[in-house]
Amino acid sequence: MYHTPKEETIMASRSSNRTAVPEAKSALDRFKYEVASEIGVPLKDGYNGDLTSRQNGSVGGYMVKKMIEAQERQMSGK
Repeated sequence: MYHTPKEETIMASRSSNRTAVPEAKSALDRFKYEVASEIGVPLKDGYNGDLTSRQNGSVGGYMVKKMIEAQERQMSGK
C-alpha cells in the first residue's frame, strides 16, 4: 500500500505516546506503577530496558482493561 508523504506524517503523529490530557500524566504514571506492582512486573523509575516486551505490554494491557472497567461502571451508574 502506497502512502503519500502527507499521509505518512499524519500516520506517524497518531502513533505518538503523548498523554491526551496533560493534567492526567502524573496520575497515569502512578496508575502504571500500581498496575505493574499488582501483576508482579518490576517496573522502576527511569530505564526499564531489562524488561521484556511481554512484561511491558502486560502492564499497558492491564491498565487499559482497568480503565475500561472503570468507565463501564461510571456509565452504568455504579
